[in-house]
Amino acid sequence: MRRDRSSRVPLRRSLLGRLLGVSALVAACSVAATAWLAVQTTSGAIKQEQGQNLAADARIYDTLLGYAARHPTWDGVDATVRELAEQSGRRVALTTQSRQPLADSATAATPPALPPEASAVVDPLSVDTVLAARSTEGQGTAADRIDPRAVGPFLLPAAERAALRRTADRNAECLNRVGIAADVVVGPSGRPRVQMVGNDPERALGTRCDPSDLDSPTRTEKKALTALNELADACLKRQDRGGVRLNRDLSWGEGAVAVPVPGPLPAPRPAPLPSDAREAGPAPAVEPPREFTGEDDRAIASCVGTARSEQLSSYVASPALLFIGDEGGATVPGFDLSPANTAKIAGVAALVLALTVGASVLAGARLVRPLHALTGAAQRMRDGEEHASVPVSGDDEIGRLAAAFNDMSAHRARLEEQRKAMVSDVAHELRTPLSNIRGWLEAAQDGLADPDPAFVSSLLEEAMQLQHIIDDLQDLAAADAGVLRLHPEPVRVGELLTQVAAAHQARAETAGVTLTVVAEAGVVLDADPVRLRQAVGNLVSNAVRHTPAGGRVTLRAYGGGGGSESAARWVVIEVADTGTGIPAGDLPYVFDRFWRAEKSRSRRTGGSGLGLAIVRKLTEAHGGTVSATSTEGKGSTFTLRLPAGGPDGMTTAS
Repeated sequence: MRRDRSSRVPLRRSLLGRLLGVSALVAACSVAATAWLAVQTTSGAIKQEQGQNLAADARIYDTLLGYAARHPTWDGVDATVRELAEQSGRRVALTTQSRQPLADSATAATPPALPPEASAVVDPLSVDTVLAARSTEGQGTAADRIDPRAVGPFLLPAAERAALRRTADRNAECLNRVGIAADVVVGPSGRPRVQMVGNDPERALGTRCDPSDLDSPTRTEKKALTALNELADACLKRQDRGGVRLNRDLSWGEGAVAVPVPGPLPAPRPAPLPSDAREAGPAPAVEPPREFTGEDDRAIASCVGTARSEQLSSYVASPALLFIGDEGGATVPGFDLSPANTAKIAGVAALVLALTVGASVLAGARLVRPLHALTGAAQRMRDGEEHASVPVSGDDEIGRLAAAFNDMSAHRARLEEQRKAMVSDVAHELRTPLSNIRGWLEAAQDGLADPDPAFVSSLLEEAMQLQHIIDDLQDLAAADAGVLRLHPEPVRVGELLTQVAAAHQARAETAGVTLTVVAEAGVVLDADPVRLRQAVGNLVSNAVRHTPAGGRVTLRAYGGGGGSESAARWVVIEVADTGTGIPAGDLPYVFDRFWRAEKSRSRRTGGSGLGLAIVRKLTEAHGGTVSATSTEGKGSTFTLRLPAGGPDGMTTAS
């Protein structure tokens, strides 16, 4: 058996592994040298600049992040950029991710080129937690990396804000009257909340003041929360998980609204039914609380984050690259390299360059040698050499390429031999009936033969043999070109096999062979009945021809696959005989064109050598497969395995 050379080789032995190793070595040297130079020459300057610029950079980033969270586009950001530049004394520039300018505080007529690396990416849906001065208000949390100022559809209209503010002021006054210091804090969405000194909501439980009046979502929040819940449920459905009910603070479970608190997304804990749900009407039947596993929580949290990003994407500005530097274009103002440091950089760069060139030369030489051999072999093949091969030097990608080339070369040689044999076989198959027809016609022309019915019948038989060969060749050509026309319809396989057996009954009786049909009841498939009868008929004709007198040919049909579901998808048709069988060495070639078990050109056994090739093409056109098993001296079995629903890409007549 030929080894499958498409299997992966271990990375450490592959050419890719060696290239990666060389690249890693060069990269390690480069990084080590760069790191050493950075530590030796820039550590002092970096420390100085970090203290001066970190706070300013964070403030610039946070301001632009808030602008992006509150605006769907970057239009109008120029004024904000100029104001930030004036406050920090630095150059502030914004570009798209493809580096198209959005805003730039540079005052020169031709601004200096921007650095190759951006200072940060301003994206309210993916916040840089190192730079951002994140708020814990509203919908955002530190876990999902969405800026809390990106509220999108949760932004409350003026009427709802005013109504909630009146309720919040009333609750705050009530708490202040009972001696609990409280104030009203308004979040990014416009929703107020009562904040007590010490941030301990349980202190209000013993009073008549009830800050929970603010917990019920407004109409706007309900609408936005419903849309968010649908997006999250769709994500969970794609993972074959059940949906969840999201609360206003984006927790989940069977509960309702909870007061938002700082921190990551809450764990799924049941809570009492919300007041708005109690007022809406009779409550549905209470189901047992759903229990969530850790894996469920992780999947829900992921889907909620994805749903929030999808919901907010049209309300926030697209991600932008932020560049912060001085007006001259330097990223670390006031830092100059000394001559000694310049010499170090030049020396290390030259060393890294030499290493890179040396490694590249070695790797290139290893690559070029086998490629040259492949090129020479391809040219020799072009010049007409029957079999051009190259040495296989290893088991890496180049070695596998050489082995594949050798296989291709050998296959090409086999195809050429088959082509020559096919031309010879076609000429032989056509020569015999044509010679007979010509001989009889010349005899009739010379008056040596009387054109009686027997004469005409003989000519007709030879003409039909010619037509049969030509039709077979035409079917094979159409199948090769992918234009074989099929007319699929529901076919009862048992009836089709009975029809085929009836058509070959006379020939079988003449040969002394018994035809038997065994088919499961109700086996139906979508196929072209004419083409399927042609394929099965070719197998039956071949079986009868190679079965001695007293033998048996059996046609079987059943659902295949080994299970109820698989049986509904596949139909198996078998044609088994008790004939002479096929040698094991000949089995791989039985479906080749013009192949015969008898190597002589005698027509004693009949057939053109195209029948089984047509069977294979017709089966493949139906989306199925054909195979053969045989025991020499005991018989053969040919098996068609066809999809019950028909092939996906079946070419049908219009």
